Amino acid sequence: MKRKAFIWIIGFVAFLGILFSTNALGASNVVIGHPACISGKYAKAGEQAIGGIKAVVDWVNNMYGGILVGGKRIPLKYKYYDAESKKEGVTSLIERLITVDKVNVVFSAYSSGLTLAGAPVAERYNMLYMDHGGASDRIFQQGFQYIVQTIGPGSKYHIGTLNMFDHFDPQARRVALAYEDSEFARMTMQGAEKHARQLGYNVIFKRTYPKGVTDLTPLLSDMKVRKPDIVLGGGHYEDGQLLTRQMADLDINVKGLSLVASVTLPAYYDSLGGHIAEGVMGPSHWEYGVTYSPEGAMKVGLDWIGPTQDEFVNLFKKAVGKDLVPEYHAAEAGAQVLAYVKAAENINSLDPSKVRAALGKLKFMSFYGGWEIDDTGMQIGHTMVDMQWQHGGKRVIVWPLEAATGKLVYPKPNF
Repeated sequence: MKRKAFIWIIGFVAFLGILFSTNALGASNVVIGHPACISGKYAKAGEQAIGGIKAVVDWVNNMYGGILVGGKRIPLKYKYYDAESKKEGVTSLIERLITVDKVNVVFSAYSSGLTLAGAPVAERYNMLYMDHGGASDRIFQQGFQYIVQTIGPGSKYHIGTLNMFDHFDPQARRVALAYEDSEFARMTMQGAEKHARQLGYNVIFKRTYPKGVTDLTPLLSDMKVRKPDIVLGGGHYEDGQLLTRQMADLDINVKGLSLVASVTLPAYYDSLGGHIAEGVMGPSHWEYGVTYSPEGAMKVGLDWIGPTQDEFVNLFKKAVGKDLVPEYHAAEAGAQVLAYVKAAENINSLDPSKVRAALGKLKFMSFYGGWEIDDTGMQIGHTMVDMQWQHGGKRVIVWPLEAATGKLVYPKPNF
């Protein structure tokens, strides 16, 4: 009898814990937890992500009225710490956010490596884990149940770029691939090589370089000898900047140069200047000028949620406290907030498992574009554009043609 009473008491206490937890509908805030990259090698992208999340949280709370769950609107709260762009920082902070801060959802840190490092921790606690900065396909080949991607898969980053060069200059067939030896960049290189060969390109150079590299002269000297028409590569901000500068130093002039991640950051152009950066391109998940709108969503039968493009830009600048231009790292992080809100409202619940299931059925459009995931949680509903730095520091969308805000400068001007 005593044993039954003890079991009943334990069960009742557990019930009360669930009833009054921060995940219950009586919560005063819905808390987003984030091991952010405020410092370290991913700080530039981290600043963009934090600004994007703050901007959309501001919109949800002050323009949308809060997340509608349980018959009332509940404000979002954004709780973040600096993971210092380190795996150990990510794993320890995710555990702290879940066990101490009692967050309702965890947003991943920037980069594929850090996202992958945090996934087992979120999985262990059955916590919804939303990925805005980890593009490697491999993240979604591990069997994780709680991860959901907003950024597109890495294997597709240079697909549109190759289609563009093939469209504008079918005679340029010599392609060189030079990517960082990182989780994301390796996957991007695999996708680029596969698609290049399908299009009939001759991949005349293929090499990776170590993370944290400070001199790419030997690699670039070997590449120069092969005389490529087009160079595709990169990985993250610092190496992309280095690769461009040293190509200029070695007078390696090609018809087309496209680098992932680095080129889209405003700091890339600011640090290199127009004489080096002009004509360089990068695949982007979002650029100012892409015409996603409520009317456009209606035409393709999708729900719309969130601020307009101009509203997002203004909220981002308010969030970062300076006249900094948002780019795709900010937009994808902000759009992730909207996906969470939409899914939770669709099922009238904040339970992480239920929201994860709802995300699997969700299709919508925002200022960032389309959103849909497959059974593994990988993003399949969002399409990329290609941007190019042009004269005077203008960011121009050049591909696809239906999204272009200007004409492609081709061949690329010499350094």
